[in-house]
Amino acid sequence: MSLLTYKYYDTPEGQDIFKKTLVTTKYAILASLPVATFDVLLYSHPKGIFQTVMRYGFYLGPAISMATAFTLTTNIAQNVRGKNDEFNYFLGGAAAGAVYASVRRQPVIAVPAAIVLGACGIVKKIGIDNNFTFFPKLHSGKESINSVRRDWTFVKDIDELKNWEKGSN
Repeated sequence: MSLLTYKYYDTPEGQDIFKKTLVTTKYAILASLPVATFDVLLYSHPKGIFQTVMRYGFYLGPAISMATAFTLTTNIAQNVRGKNDEFNYFLGGAAAGAVYASVRRQPVIAVPAAIVLGACGIVKKIGIDNNFTFFPKLHSGKESINSVRRDWTFVKDIDELKNWEKGSN
């Protein structure tokens, strides 16, 4: 299986930790890149390439570190404990919260961040175990807002009135 098509839950917990780390890192980059771009273009306006790269690193660094800490802690806890339960995800969320507090150099928020992100990990694990979809796929329709302009019929088709049969020619 290719690294580009690999999904986090393609293999059981505790296996393919490197691939799972790459997947969560990819998600962290995709989530924090728009925020960093917004900050660079509309808020901080850094002068020069070095300051721009540092500003992107200000957002990408903690996100990647937190994703890596979550993945490694969750999968290592699965291998050490031998159980696939919510506590592993709590430990992963707590590790991500501790990493966030240390990267931001704010030890005051270490315990609250660990508890909140650990609780988020528990909710995620319960959702995965019960086949709950957090972000469902959006199905787009065939018609758009301008489809009304292309409808040239006089009367709507009524399925009950379509009772004719094909002639025998």
